[in-house]
Amino acid sequence: MELAPGLHRIGDDIVAAYLVDTVDGITVIDAGLPGHWRELVAELDGMGRSLRDMRGVILTHGDSDHVGFAERLRREHDVPVFVHPADADRAKGGAKPKNAREPMRLGAVLRFAASAVRRGGLRTTWLTETVDMRDGDVLALPGAPQVIGMPGHSPGSVAVWVTAVDAVFVGDALTTRNVLTGVTGPAPAPFTDEPARALGALRELLSTGATWVLPGHGAPWRGGVAAAVEAVERAAR
Repeated sequence: MELAPGLHRIGDDIVAAYLVDTVDGITVIDAGLPGHWRELVAELDGMGRSLRDMRGVILTHGDSDHVGFAERLRREHDVPVFVHPADADRAKGGAKPKNAREPMRLGAVLRFAASAVRRGGLRTTWLTETVDMRDGDVLALPGAPQVIGMPGHSPGSVAVWVTAVDAVFVGDALTTRNVLTGVTGPAPAPFTDEPARALGALRELLSTGATWVLPGHGAPWRGGVAAAVEAVERAAR
């Protein structure tokens, strides 16, 4: 799905990944679930692109529903995968989320589980090699993505700011659809290791002034980053 020129989403409001398309090639931000591979190939075909145009994958963190097809791209097409070193072990299947007790609604949980199973979520292919990235780095990838440290959801969670498409990709730093309750709108994400730390880190996004706020779960937000952060803070209260 094209959100704006040069900005594409694959997946849906349950689990999503993003593509930044420039004349220099494509940067992938998060890799969803393994079964999103077919949607990736179909989206590239619709863009008049191919897997040969992929230049790098950036993972906002190392959870299984963001690692998805990253190792396949790395192994089969020599596409580097960038991860914060504090989440590298997580992206390789090592450290696990704390997964504190969360409010749930049965229907929403079943939809999340069914979507994950359909897209291969029970057979995660973890990363075997990663490239380190850190807060403040501007990566030599299409769109010149800038890394913003967002620890809290996981130790190495980051957001990715791409000025070329006026977007900040936030992973699970916030959500616009809670996959466990089905509640929509900007709010803290479930399965967060350190909720207070994650909430405080959101202020780091404000300097981007980005129009698009793009989470790993939920609808794209086009109301500006300041409004999104304010809404999350309000929901947290």
